[in-house]
Amino acid sequence: LQSQGITIQHVFEALENNNQNTGGAYIEKGPTVLYIRSEGLIGSIEDIENITIKNDSGTPLFIRDVADITIGSAVRYGAMTYNDEGEVAGGVVMMLKGANSNKVIKEVKKRIEGISKTLPEGVIIEPFLDRTKMVNNAITTVETNLLEGALIVVFVLVLFLGNLRAGLLVASVIPLSMLFAVAMMNAFGVSGNLMSLGALDFGLIVDGAVIIVEAVMHQLSHSNKFNAVSRLSQKQMDEEVQKSSGKMMNSAIFGQVIILVVYLPILTLQGIEGKMFKPMAQTVSFALLGAFLLSLTYIPMMSTLFLSKKIKHKKNLSDKVMERLERVYQATLAKALRIPKSILAITLSLFVLAIFTLSRLGGEFIPALEEGDFAVDTRVLTGSNLNTTIENTTKAAHILKTRFPEVEKVVTKIGSGEVPTDPMPIEASDMMVILKDKKKWTSAKTFNELAEKMSEALKDIPGITAGFQYPVQMRFNELMTGARQDVVVKIFGENMDSLAAYAGTLGRIVNTVDGATDLYVEPVAGLPQIIIEYNRGAIAQYNLNIADINRVINAAFAGQTAGRVYEGEKHFDLVVRLTPEKRKDLKDVQNLLIPTPGGNQIPLWQLADVSIKDGPNQIQREDAKRRIVVGFNVRGRDVQSIVSELKQKVDAQMKFSTGYYTTYGGAFENLNAATQRLTIAVPISLLLIFILLYFAFGSVKQGLLIYSAIPLSAIGGIFFLAFRGMPFSISAGVGFIALFGIAVL
Repeated sequence: LQSQGITIQHVFEALENNNQNTGGAYIEKGPTVLYIRSEGLIGSIEDIENITIKNDSGTPLFIRDVADITIGSAVRYGAMTYNDEGEVAGGVVMMLKGANSNKVIKEVKKRIEGISKTLPEGVIIEPFLDRTKMVNNAITTVETNLLEGALIVVFVLVLFLGNLRAGLLVASVIPLSMLFAVAMMNAFGVSGNLMSLGALDFGLIVDGAVIIVEAVMHQLSHSNKFNAVSRLSQKQMDEEVQKSSGKMMNSAIFGQVIILVVYLPILTLQGIEGKMFKPMAQTVSFALLGAFLLSLTYIPMMSTLFLSKKIKHKKNLSDKVMERLERVYQATLAKALRIPKSILAITLSLFVLAIFTLSRLGGEFIPALEEGDFAVDTRVLTGSNLNTTIENTTKAAHILKTRFPEVEKVVTKIGSGEVPTDPMPIEASDMMVILKDKKKWTSAKTFNELAEKMSEALKDIPGITAGFQYPVQMRFNELMTGARQDVVVKIFGENMDSLAAYAGTLGRIVNTVDGATDLYVEPVAGLPQIIIEYNRGAIAQYNLNIADINRVINAAFAGQTAGRVYEGEKHFDLVVRLTPEKRKDLKDVQNLLIPTPGGNQIPLWQLADVSIKDGPNQIQREDAKRRIVVGFNVRGRDVQSIVSELKQKVDAQMKFSTGYYTTYGGAFENLNAATQRLTIAVPISLLLIFILLYFAFGSVKQGLLIYSAIPLSAIGGIFFLAFRGMPFSISAGVGFIALFGIAVL
């Protein structure tokens, strides 16, 4: 280029000007027209080679004289590897919002079968992360729980009602109310899943029906009107059912209305917690509404037709069981009534102890779902090239595959793909560790234990950090806070150096908190860069401007697209840039020739100071403010207590300059938001329950007596949470809310 007195810009313009089609309207020829069209698009490498850049004295200078024309590839910013076997091509299937995941995955698998038949020999498509397994497990769990729950309820009904017909009649409310609930779910767009169907309580659904049927049976067995007959006529049966149902209808109605009122606070939840728990409350409400309508209409009607019209029957197993239970209860009640003060003292003591235990449980948003696989957020040193990242992640995959027999395969996605659905820097990667069935594990018994051992093993690779989570959990965290860790501390301020210093100090404090693992301090500096600092005086002397110089630099090293080359329906960018041997080090940048308006060329070092310096890796902003992230995962401890301890240590050990401050984010943030909303909605719901009790009994004293069961009912739940070592969560809170309604039945 220099010897011929031309620049990269001349080459670029020659290519751009010789790769065009055009239309020239048309000419008339007799009764028809002839359309004019030129065909000047490049079709081959030979076409490119024969393009003229300039022609001096009849001697043309072709592209082939100053450049190598080859089929190349775009600059890579990512890669994907399989186990320790090398690189593969990968893809992600994205589901449209509102679509059915199982249906989509089935259709995708059908398409894959069709595509596989057209692939070259030796090329296969192998899914490495299939959520069907987790979804099917959830569906199986729901189906099993619903079936087992229904069978248990039927068994208990038949046993304690002492009448097969009565038990089956009450049990028939279950499928009918479920059909009503499913119809309402379809009408309101509520999908059937683990959350929406898993909370259905058949005991609550049949409660109103039990009250009505039991009242009918009691009326028939204790009525003195029919001592002279052994069997009722249909008319007599209708009258007795109407009389007994009318007496107990208020109890049945108020009981089910109270349960419906209890679920109102859950419907007030917003954000992610609302998305998760609202469908549950809606489904339960639909089922209860269906059961309520059935109790008012279907149960009394069917009682007249289906229940036995015989007045007397022999004692059966149920009668004997109930008599024995009644004797035990009467004896226990008699003893309790003799020591009322002691009973009251014990109850209050247990309640106070339960409240104290609750304050020590800690808290988390929702219990972690064991998804069956690991997603490992892996990073190498800032500024590492793609080959270095591939090498280190391949070593990591080799360690996991060879040392842990639990690992089935490891697929690693590095940097950003050609279609960057999940862009990352080159030094970052997502390592998907697909595990075998838990029954085949030998290295560990729990996911947390296995994650700890794997994390320790990966420390053998210098300069690599790894954070172990579940795939959906990691995306869930990223959706909530923009970071992948369970807990994220964001430091806001103006100066990046100050932010980095604060983040380093905070990271050291995090390491002193028990239960905080997989520390991640967002790298904002330390990225080696070739910095070009322009000398504006020199630029003015040569009558240049910075925009022209930047274009030359960009074309030389990044490459510029001078058009497209078409091959049938395919098209490829025609890129102009320096050869690889001219893009290796600092001197190549310093010696880059810049054309001047006078036709001369001068090296870049005469116009700017070109040097290697550490620059910012990234500058993140949130709400128009600079920020840096310090994140960590939580193992073996609840999130709320960890954040509380961390806040105390940060307040004691760190002092921030004016304009710098921190925010704490993560799953616990949703816990706090949901808790704050429930602290308003739950008291309102409890007040409504008391009002209903007052209207049901017409007495404040009797209403308060029954109402006292609500706080006392939580004692057992709190103690069992402590016994299982489980912190308080929104899931547990929703369970307690449902319990409050059951407690007053």
